[in-house]
Amino acid sequence: MLYSVILSLHIIFIVTWFAGLFYIVRLFVYQTEVKDKSENEKQILTPQYRLMSKRLWYGITWPSFILTMIFGPWLLYINSGLLKMPFMHIKLTFVAGLIIYHFICHAIFKKLQNGETKLSSDFFRIWNEVATLFLVAIVFLIIMKNEVNWIYGTLGFVLFGIILMIAIRIYKKVRQSGKGT
Repeated sequence: MLYSVILSLHIIFIVTWFAGLFYIVRLFVYQTEVKDKSENEKQILTPQYRLMSKRLWYGITWPSFILTMIFGPWLLYINSGLLKMPFMHIKLTFVAGLIIYHFICHAIFKKLQNGETKLSSDFFRIWNEVATLFLVAIVFLIIMKNEVNWIYGTLGFVLFGIILMIAIRIYKKVRQSGKGT
């Protein structure tokens, strides 16, 4: 029963961590697009987006990250046999990448809070999809485990990434034509 409780908590905090990662990068987009607004709009929106980002980052995303990092290793401690399974090594590699992504987002957050970043909203739209790639890879690894040939799984992952990048380019063209938001 303890394992099920810890697993449930781990999943809950993974979900809230990802929610925070997805939304913080969306706020990065908005913060960078403020520079193209009128001075009056900048004076209103800049502090508002900084406040929203701060509350999200420190109130939801960081606590969720920390709790995910507590419950995940706890699960591995309870069921150490998972560490002998090849899929778990690959999953943990993706998790390590996600942790790096989190810390890069933190650095970007700090720069945006100080008005220092030179990155574009287009960069952040693409950057937001990196978390999506991690989510897809990790979920498929956990659910499919040993059911999928790793070559086909890897090719599928790369294809999914290519499709995401094409979708971003199409969305950008639609947005620039004035038909999107």
